[in-house]
Amino acid sequence: MILGIGSDLANIDRIKGTLERFGDRFRNRVFTEIELRKAGRRHDEAATLAKRWAAKEACSKALGTGLAMGISWRDMGVSNLRSGQPVMHLTGWAADRLATMTPEGHEAVVHVTLTDDHPWAQAFVVIEARPLA
Repeated sequence: MILGIGSDLANIDRIKGTLERFGDRFRNRVFTEIELRKAGRRHDEAATLAKRWAAKEACSKALGTGLAMGISWRDMGVSNLRSGQPVMHLTGWAADRLATMTPEGHEAVVHVTLTDDHPWAQAFVVIEARPLA
């Protein structure tokens, strides 16, 4: 069953401007170490981080909270499998919220997809509850 769906569209140029203005202060407030390492290896750091920004926004919407109920930006992080598939990791309050949303006898699975086409970065998150075997 679907527990939540979220989407977000981020402007890459806006993220780039924020990076130029606030630098590491912004990076360290919003992104996990894994996300920052990935972005640091990319030709277009701003596009990579904009996709992850959008994923965090989309995830907070799928959790039914937005970023207003105590979720920290760094409570949500995107990494990639060897295949390149993005994976959302939740910690802290986001993980607690996910556990609260998940019906007994089910496990929660967070699906995330990312894309960008300058100047836009987009993410969709679907939270699914699967019955335990």
